[in-house]
Amino acid sequence: MSANILVVDDAATVRMYHRKMLGDAGWQIEEAINGVEALEKVANQPRDRPFDLYVVDINMPKMDGYSFVRELRRLGHVRQVPVMMVSTEAQAQDATAAQDAGANCYLVKPAKPAELVLTAALLLGDLPAARQAGAAHRAAGGTA
Repeated sequence: MSANILVVDDAATVRMYHRKMLGDAGWQIEEAINGVEALEKVANQPRDRPFDLYVVDINMPKMDGYSFVRELRRLGHVRQVPVMMVSTEAQAQDATAAQDAGANCYLVKPAKPAELVLTAALLLGDLPAARQAGAAHRAAGGTA
């Protein structure tokens, strides 16, 4: 069964980009437009089939990414699910704030396709996808 990823971002173009890149790697993608909608989707997800990864923007209306991740980490059944924050905020303190909120990693937009897929694969423990994305990332000039 392929991994199930929830992409949380208020920008439709970003959600479409992440859906395309992560979906092409063979994972199932769902979307939410802010933290409130994302928490609703988490609550309605079957307990035996929770999301395997959250890809979360920071700046969103209604509930930002930091608040969403903090709320997510309070929910027992999904507390350990990895979170990748992806944002235009590029300062070191932004990555620190994301980690303090409970994110596992932080990428700056626009994340390169191979970097996005490689990071997701590593967080998911999907070694075949990680090897393929790592080769593509190195071919594109990345260092992973």
